Amino acid sequence: MFNYIAQWYKEKFADPHAVTLFLFISISFALLYFFSDLLMPIMVAIAIAFLLEQPVQRVMKIGMNRNQSVLLVMLVFCIVAFTAIFGLVPVLWQQTSNLIQEVPNMISKGNSYLMTLPEEYPEIVTESQIDTLIGSMKEKLLQWGQIILEASVNSLSNIVALLIYLILVPIMVFFFLKDKDEMLANAIRFLPKERRLTAQVGAEMHQQIHNYVRGKVLEIIIIGIAATVIFVLLGLRYPVLLGSLVGLSVLVPYVGAAVVTIPVCLVGLFQWGFSAQFGYLLLWYGIIQAVDGNILVPFLFSEAVNLHPVAIIIAVILFGGLWGFWGVFFAIPLATLVKAVINAWPSTSESDDLVVE
Repeated sequence: MFNYIAQWYKEKFADPHAVTLFLFISISFALLYFFSDLLMPIMVAIAIAFLLEQPVQRVMKIGMNRNQSVLLVMLVFCIVAFTAIFGLVPVLWQQTSNLIQEVPNMISKGNSYLMTLPEEYPEIVTESQIDTLIGSMKEKLLQWGQIILEASVNSLSNIVALLIYLILVPIMVFFFLKDKDEMLANAIRFLPKERRLTAQVGAEMHQQIHNYVRGKVLEIIIIGIAATVIFVLLGLRYPVLLGSLVGLSVLVPYVGAAVVTIPVCLVGLFQWGFSAQFGYLLLWYGIIQAVDGNILVPFLFSEAVNLHPVAIIIAVILFGGLWGFWGVFFAIPLATLVKAVINAWPSTSESDDLVVE
């Protein structure tokens, strides 16, 4: 047993470059796992700076130096970001409040409809089954009510966290962009010289993460705006709230679309019932999902590494459980990182060659 483990260790860790890669990934994971709450604003700033690096490079091509390019890009980014935040958040808050106030009325209508089912379909549904269903629904609603109450109690800390993000993150993004080369040079000084595999994985992930983050942001914006416009044209209630949910649902492939379908269908059902208008809603919602899956995703992520759907779902569950929203957002790049490390890790034959040398 111990001889087998020792042999496996020699085969997999004979290359010092592999040891460097293993230590780098282990230390990074440990820092994120134990200090994720403290490091999250820094990680968000790094992600935004990474996304804005390409616009900075394009502005530099027209003749500006790096400092001027960074100032211009940051100014445009802050204007767009703060306009979106302070223009969209009040509307979302208002529509969410209205929807919460209408929930009791929806529950009453739903209960009335369910109580008519035993009379219409006595061979399929019984009154005891309906009573059990209504009781379980009330239980779930009480649990959700407690969650909402706890969220409102903790709103002060959430507001403080939001202020930290709104003030500190743009400042960090500015300096990450402005002093990028100097910061990278200082960071590289702490890495061992045997870092060939680390550099290989980093080079592979650089383009993949950039393509993913850029594509995912564009996908959220396009799908969110398209869904909002269609909901407004159809006359659906709470169009901005539901459209934003549909846009954010693309963060979690496969699962997100299925989950967001529930509130969209429920709001449409309570508003129109089983009518032609409700059918149009389902038709257009299906078209949005079809365009997203068959046209938008292949176009935006054509250069991304292909991952099996099961691997994507496992990555979403694992990293989402570890780091919440940002874990879900970066689940696919992190899964791609795992795949890149596995592909770059020296095989048994390569390790044997190193030992012979």
